[in-house]
Amino acid sequence: MACFNMDVSVLAELWRLIDLTEPRFCVAVIAIIFNPFFWNVVARWEHRTRGLTRLFGGPYVACYSLAVLILLLNVYRSHSITVAMKGHPRWEPLDNAQVYYTGAALMALGSVFVISSFMALGVTGTFLGDYFGILMDQKVTGFPFNVMENPMYWGSTANYLGLALMNASPIGVVLTAVVALSYKVAIAYEGPFTEEIYRQRSQRCKHK
Repeated sequence: MACFNMDVSVLAELWRLIDLTEPRFCVAVIAIIFNPFFWNVVARWEHRTRGLTRLFGGPYVACYSLAVLILLLNVYRSHSITVAMKGHPRWEPLDNAQVYYTGAALMALGSVFVISSFMALGVTGTFLGDYFGILMDQKVTGFPFNVMENPMYWGSTANYLGLALMNASPIGVVLTAVVALSYKVAIAYEGPFTEEIYRQRSQRCKHK
């Protein structure tokens, strides 16, 4: 009974530290959800209409332009998450050296996955070049794609979780969960659509 009461008191203290109606938290949630929604909508529109390709005079310039915009949106997302964490109190059970170094290790591991994914895919492979008609010759199967599916997304998630732990921030952990959920939804839409693009190319090659 005493253990149950202690657990309830810890949860009550944690809930007191998390204000889901605080404006900075809400801005961070909107930024997190907006980013994958935006790039999926724009990329599908481009695939259907070639509107960006016509606007920028070619698929590569269009893809690079979208890449710059996505990077800027991601910078703002990271900024909004940091602001939200600083606007909420630290949680004492997370405020210790062991948790801090665990967070640092997660950030290091996440950065390895993000950077190695980018190196393996290149700019167009990373930033939806498939939707612009810039298709890869073959599927990337080397590191880190031989370790997990979608390593860039999960590496980014690990970065945010690591940042939350290093700052002993319960609101940061909640926002990391929102990041993971938004990526999970994005993968559910991107995966089948991208596979269909390559399936169509394969069919065209067979008919030549």
